[in-house]
Amino acid sequence: MPVKIRLARRGRKKQAMYDVVVADSRAPRDGRFIEKIGTYNPNTDPASISMDDSKAFDWVMKGAQPTDTVRAMLSYRGIMIKKHLQVGVNKGAITQEEADKKLDAWMSDKESKIQGKVDQLSKAKADKKKAALDAETKVKEARADALKKRAQEAEAALVEEIKEGGSEGSEDVEEDVAEVEEAQAAEAQKEAPVKAETPTEEVKEEPKAEAPAEVKEEAPAAEVKEEPKAEAKEEAPAEEAKEDKKEG
Repeated sequence: MPVKIRLARRGRKKQAMYDVVVADSRAPRDGRFIEKIGTYNPNTDPASISMDDSKAFDWVMKGAQPTDTVRAMLSYRGIMIKKHLQVGVNKGAITQEEADKKLDAWMSDKESKIQGKVDQLSKAKADKKKAALDAETKVKEARADALKKRAQEAEAALVEEIKEGGSEGSEDVEEDVAEVEEAQAAEAQKEAPVKAETPTEEVKEEPKAEAPAEVKEEAPAAEVKEEPKAEAKEEAPAEEAKEDKKEG
C-alpha cells in the first residue's frame, strides 16, 4: 500500500497547527495514521518545525512519499540531502565519511542562514519599535511646543492689556480700597455703643433689687424687741399679788 508523509490539522480557528504523520494515502487527511513524527506551527516567524529526524529519514529511505509541504520541511531539516548522500554511499559513488562531511558542512551553512534570518527579523522588529517611539516622541514635543507658544501669546496679550489700562486699573483699585476701609469703620462704630451700654444697665438695676430686701428684714426685728417689754409689765402684778397673800 502507498504510504505518505503529510500534515494532519489540529488547533482552533485561525490558529491552526499541524502534526507531521505517516499515513495511508487512502485515509482521510485528519483520520487514521501510522505514526506521528513531528509538528509544524506556521503562526510564528520563522515557522516552528519540530521533527524526529531519524524516524523521518527511515520512512523516506523505505519509500514513503512526502507531500510538497512536507518535502520543503524535510529539505529545511536536511533530511532530503541526507537521503541523496546515503543513496550515493549505497551505490558506492562516495564513502560514508565523505557523505558525513558534506552533510555537516551543509548543516552548518544552513544553521548560519537560519540564524542570520532570525537576527534580521529581530533587528527589523527593534527598528520598527524604535521608529514608532521616535514618532511618538516627536508628536509629544510638537504638542509641548504648541502649548508653550500659546502660553507665551496669552502672557504677551495680558501684559499689553495691563499697559494700556494701567492708570484706569490703579484708580479702580484705590476706590475699592477706600470703600472697604469706610465699611470697616462704619461697622466698628455700630459695635462700640452696644458694648458700652450693657454694663451701665446692670449697675443701675442692682441697687433697686437690694432696697426692698433690707426693709423686709428690719420689720420682724422691731417686733422681737417690743415683746419682752409687754411680758415685764404683765409679770409685775403677779408678783404683787403673791406679796399680798403673804402679808394676809
